[in-house]
Amino acid sequence: MDTLKQELKLLIINTLELEDITPDDIDDHVPLFVEGLGLDSIDALELGQALKKKYNIKPDANSEQNKQHFASLHNLALYVQQQQQ
Repeated sequence: MDTLKQELKLLIINTLELEDITPDDIDDHVPLFVEGLGLDSIDALELGQALKKKYNIKPDANSEQNKQHFASLHNLALYVQQQQQ
């Protein structure tokens, strides 16, 4: 799981071109959106596309569960792991 979390941190940084952030700056349990990392809805769309491309999973844009899946890096890693089984 630690390897997946590291991959996801790098994916977020590279996809969203977060130049001033390193993987160590992204806490596993801090919110990714609004407070915390401060991502927005456009970032969510770009991140969804990157997840589809890298892991061949497509988050359902209309799903209420997306808020939970994208709440933190830890939750996102659990979601990716679950989708790959």
